[in-house]
Amino acid sequence: MTTLHITVGDRDQLREDALQFVRTTEADDLETRDSKTILQFGTYDDLVDSLTPLRLELIRAIAEHAPDSMRASARLVDRDVSDVHSDLKTLETLGAIELREGGPGGAMQPVVPFDRIEMHIDYPLVDDVDVGGDGTPADA
Repeated sequence: MTTLHITVGDRDQLREDALQFVRTTEADDLETRDSKTILQFGTYDDLVDSLTPLRLELIRAIAEHAPDSMRASARLVDRDVSDVHSDLKTLETLGAIELREGGPGGAMQPVVPFDRIEMHIDYPLVDDVDVGGDGTPADA
């Protein structure tokens, strides 16, 4: 089973992951990368803007029905083809789907290369505050 892991938060970890990817790429040693696929957003708002309910519905429809084109994908979710095309391009950029050649008449075929999506959201209710050694805020 292949899983897309989506996380939100921990900007330091996001930065470290990006730096590690660059180091791995520079070393041309991509085979040693972890095979687990992670899509990480810096904030909850980034997640909500990128993975809207309509886009998640589109991902599910593609995974369930394996349409052979973008147009067929639009029919599955009863939406305008140009809107679905835009969403598919966004999802491809995020790595949530793949667009492969080989559909009817040379059409791009959307494919979901995952069996499931798991999300972990770090949603602090209070902003982090600088805390002194005794546990009191630094500005107290």
